[in-house]
Amino acid sequence: MPFTLNTEVGASLGKLFGANPPPPLPVGDVDTRRQILNGFFDLLGGLQPGVADVESKDFTTKAEDGHEITLRWYTKKDQPLPGSAVCYAHGGGMIALTIDNYDEIVKRYVTRTGVPFLMVDYRLAPEVQAPVPVTDTYAGLKYLYAHASELGVDANRIGIMGDSAGGGITASLAHYIKLKGGPPAKKQILIYPMLDDRNVEHDELIAPFATWTTDDNKTGWGALLGDKMGKDGVHPTEAAGRMTVQDAKGLPPCYMDVGELDLFRDEDMEYAKILGRAGVECEFHLLPQVPHAFEGFAPDAEVSRTTMETRCKVIKGL
Repeated sequence: MPFTLNTEVGASLGKLFGANPPPPLPVGDVDTRRQILNGFFDLLGGLQPGVADVESKDFTTKAEDGHEITLRWYTKKDQPLPGSAVCYAHGGGMIALTIDNYDEIVKRYVTRTGVPFLMVDYRLAPEVQAPVPVTDTYAGLKYLYAHASELGVDANRIGIMGDSAGGGITASLAHYIKLKGGPPAKKQILIYPMLDDRNVEHDELIAPFATWTTDDNKTGWGALLGDKMGKDGVHPTEAAGRMTVQDAKGLPPCYMDVGELDLFRDEDMEYAKILGRAGVECEFHLLPQVPHAFEGFAPDAEVSRTTMETRCKVIKGL
């Protein structure tokens, strides 16, 4: 039987788009995709009430090339710090969005878990190319590690996390940490991560449900890797899906979830398989009948609620 879309998620997508989904964009059109994603995240922000019990403050740190990076630190008000923390990379296809777009998303994780988050405003492609988003995020992780004591964090209980493109950056960050010899990450938490630049073939079974399309993927990876996209010699610190078993050895334990109707499904399943072959613990969830970013479109759907509960349990486990 062909795939079907979860009824609750489908109803939410219908309310958002009606009978007129956004028209397809040409490969390489970064500016229009940025405009659409910015507007869409503004729309999604209105689907849930704002979070009132989480406060944030901004810090800055320097990237390897001297660029000043904004870091946003989130804590739950009037609650003792648990000692653990998360360094977070937001999504956006490698080309779009900022920490401002993700402000409420991160606050929801913090209010549900009590675990503080540090979100990194990494630079976007094509203004920069790989591995700059990863090295920017690494600079944020180093800041969190260096300032752990004053922030009330146990430096041995820091997790790294991201969704979509941010999930791919987080996976590459785990490889970069290994390359640099630290600082250590207790766990990598990958939410439907964008891992492999070679994922450019049309899948007629996924295409009707794709909220991030093959053309979008070509655009994001092309912006990040340029002429290197799809060719030999791309390192896992640039596209984590290039990981071999040898590359995977010694990486931190992993949690990953992805929808059955997500363009990233197969690359994520392959990544989990290679982690297992390397002896790296990986809790993997393949979620039936849902597309990319389903919980953002349908936060009240049962599958969204149960998936968020699972993610928050993993975060609390730090």
